[in-house]
Amino acid sequence: MKTPIVYTSSTCPYCTLLKQFLDSQGIAYEERNVSLNRRYMAELAELGTLGVPTTVIDGQVIVGYRPQAILDAVGTAD
Repeated sequence: MKTPIVYTSSTCPYCTLLKQFLDSQGIAYEERNVSLNRRYMAELAELGTLGVPTTVIDGQVIVGYRPQAILDAVGTAD
């Protein structure tokens, strides 16, 4: 599995929750903060969304705070 990419913004409470969840599960990820880099916002638009948090795992796009969907995508679900 490739490292998940998590698109966030500096003012998004659900982004903070998602990062805390991933950390608690021991899932390494690459954060791309759209508040700090406009290129990341363009990448989000190319994925068909402008919402954060958005997680990309092996080409699968998961929009929103959806812990179970992320666990399913990384193959660590119970």
